[in-house]
Amino acid sequence: MTDPWVALEPGADPAERVRVLRRAHETFTTVGAVPRPVRSVVAESWRRSARAGVVPDGTACVELSDGDLGAYRAEHPLARVMPLFRELLGTFAAEDEQLLAVCDAQGRLLWVEGHPAARRRADAMNFVPGARWSEAAVGTNAPGTAVALDRPVQVFAAEHFTRRVQPWTCVAAPVHDPRTGRVLGAVDVTGGDGLAHPHSLGFVQAVARAAEAQLALLAPTRCAADTPTLRALGRDEAELTVQGRRMRLSRRHSEIVLLLSRHPEGLTGDALLCALYADESVTPVTLRAELARLRRSLGPGLLDSRPYRLTAAVDADATVVERRLASGALTAAAEAYAGPLLPGSQAPAIVRLRDRLARGLRTALVAQRDPDLLADWAHAPWGEDDIEVWRALATVRPTASVRSRLAALETELAVPTARAGGWAGGATYLQRPRA
Repeated sequence: MTDPWVALEPGADPAERVRVLRRAHETFTTVGAVPRPVRSVVAESWRRSARAGVVPDGTACVELSDGDLGAYRAEHPLARVMPLFRELLGTFAAEDEQLLAVCDAQGRLLWVEGHPAARRRADAMNFVPGARWSEAAVGTNAPGTAVALDRPVQVFAAEHFTRRVQPWTCVAAPVHDPRTGRVLGAVDVTGGDGLAHPHSLGFVQAVARAAEAQLALLAPTRCAADTPTLRALGRDEAELTVQGRRMRLSRRHSEIVLLLSRHPEGLTGDALLCALYADESVTPVTLRAELARLRRSLGPGLLDSRPYRLTAAVDADATVVERRLASGALTAAAEAYAGPLLPGSQAPAIVRLRDRLARGLRTALVAQRDPDLLADWAHAPWGEDDIEVWRALATVRPTASVRSRLAALETELAVPTARAGGWAGGATYLQRPRA
């Protein structure tokens, strides 16, 4: 096969390939070996699915329904390009007894539309809005694997990991936020063997690119006031964007801008001193010099004094996470959390903010016990030693790799009582043995 991303090479017999793939799937689920001619992308996905504890005879779980689903879809960025998806793919899917599906970045289906007969068949395997079809939940499938790999994917028949999905063929491509490059989700077409064609892969990818282009055109309407944005999660030096100009702030300036963004009424010099410096010997002169340098970096008009304040509202990524968490949109909050808030900062006020944000998010994750969200946190740099999250993950996804990691942590860490704080991300860790 010349292109490993295309399911069937020209001239291949689909029926014979299905028979071969079914035998290969049975071999893998029995002995763990992947025989030829299974494509490498599929073989690797099967292995990831098995490590995630996916059961070949399992099915997807519906996580959102009714009002919860409607509210979540209404706020999702891909809602803005659903008319485009319907125009480009909807008629095509309906006429060929296929389905148009759109999922979020966690593989949760948001829309499933198309031919009525195909929808009835899809309902039987929970290929419905609100169901989680991530690779880690139901194994190899086009929308879930496209999100996992961040690239267009074609999955043919018995290449699907879950047996009840093997009568279907699907092709999907990820859709990205044009401003940040972050994966928003994927657009998918699901139907019969005819989708195992290079043209379908290219077509769906082109639709995804068209959606990104439309999102880029729509973006200015959301930022008509040119609201400055501050990105401080997961980075020691924040990035401030003002009227299209991006600037990388020093560590101290990052702290000052973040604190002022949270206090639109302003802060006195004394309040800023207490917030920034644990050392009481730091003088107001030092702070004034720092603020003068910051004012020159920002340009005229953005930083005012008496009290010190920003003259424009700043949209900070940490505030976005807080808003989503407060509204109960846990998945969206976890998606927006790019890491600990200014992780290298030791400014007292920043440490408190960082710990509070991380603690609030991880507490919600542990309480909800969503296996994908817990796994995302546990495998992130700030969660790799977070034993409470690993314990929660082990209860909902007790795979060999999870149990092994948990056992290693429990062996390494002596005290079985968690404490808040830990690494600069604010995650909870066990106290290590003292020398």
